[in-house]
Amino acid sequence: MQKAKAFEALRRCVSQRGSSLSHHRAFSAQPNYAQYDDVEDLVTVEGRAKSRAAILNRPSALNALNNAMAARLKRLYESWEDNPDIGFVLMKGSGRAFCSGADAVSLYQLVNEGNVEECKNFFETLYKFVYIQGTYLKPHVAILDGITMGAGAGIAFPGMFRVVTDKTVFVNPETQMGFHPDAGASFYLSRLPGYLGEYLALTGDKLNGVEMIACRLATHYTLNARLAVFEERLGKLATDEPSVIETSLAQYGDLVYLNKRSILSKLEVVDRCFSYDTIEEIIDALEKEAADSYDEWCTTALKKLKEASPLSLIVSLRSIREGRFQSLDQCLAREYRISLNAISRRVSSDFFEGVRARLVDKDFAPKWDPPSLKEVSKDMVDCYFSPLSEFEPELELPTVSREPFMQLTDSHKK
Repeated sequence: MQKAKAFEALRRCVSQRGSSLSHHRAFSAQPNYAQYDDVEDLVTVEGRAKSRAAILNRPSALNALNNAMAARLKRLYESWEDNPDIGFVLMKGSGRAFCSGADAVSLYQLVNEGNVEECKNFFETLYKFVYIQGTYLKPHVAILDGITMGAGAGIAFPGMFRVVTDKTVFVNPETQMGFHPDAGASFYLSRLPGYLGEYLALTGDKLNGVEMIACRLATHYTLNARLAVFEERLGKLATDEPSVIETSLAQYGDLVYLNKRSILSKLEVVDRCFSYDTIEEIIDALEKEAADSYDEWCTTALKKLKEASPLSLIVSLRSIREGRFQSLDQCLAREYRISLNAISRRVSSDFFEGVRARLVDKDFAPKWDPPSLKEVSKDMVDCYFSPLSEFEPELELPTVSREPFMQLTDSHKK
């Protein structure tokens, strides 16, 4: 624990020096928490021997994240990181979901009410929390039992340990809603084997817990029926050593066997079809594969692509490809630009149309604009990736205070 204290002191010193370098946000607006009087109930806390557990507690909304929840998580994790009595942190969800991602309906309503600033604050707070997770001082255990979608994965995947179960379902459905995989998705999806990340991002296909272990999105697997014993064992640990936590997780973990019908058994054909530079080429490759193989998988993938927002497909593919060569903070900064452009309606209203069609009216008949791939211009796509205007501050992450600390930690391990 002494080395952790030393590193923390160094991080604070660098943070104080770096704070003077940050830009003043002339147009900042604080989130409005008045509507979330029960914010502490939305993210509850369990104190344990040497750890703390954050519990996402909106089971009726599948633990979808709103502004207040993201802000509370950020505050809790920052305070726990500074607390020498806490060795490690755990996160889980209540009910049948870990987290279904951002509360898209709430964002939809806020913008329609003219409250765009609160939407911007949500993305800023969420992405800052994801970055804290990716550079966290202490070991972190995320128990991804049940539905794990979009930003729900983003708040868990950067941590050290990701536990999945036989109930886990992971999916990035954003292109079907006129959005893009965010909250660090372009970082972790781009690092999956071959072009699996592109496939998952563009089609919104699901992975189960076993598949997540196989492609290393998860670190440990246990049966849902054994979770109570699993968590009880973790709660009794009084340590800040990753190796001790790893041993405990492994002791109560289960062996996994990949189903022969899994998408991971088709990585060769996935690479063959999704390695192309454009959506049009990917669709052509899938159509050729479908004609040659009569594989139902190809037909399903094509159907998903043709149902998605054409603009979102192109933006998402470019985002994943750029993510291959960028760090987590760079990916989050780019995703922030894309997200703010998506809610601004500057180029298209596809996000709002997608949410309307899938989550509000539920007619599942979105009218995308532009309606086809050929009508999406290069300028439209470039707009999503261009620097924000002088009146719109970029995402500011505490890289000055956290990155040097992380490098020293890594060199110490070597």
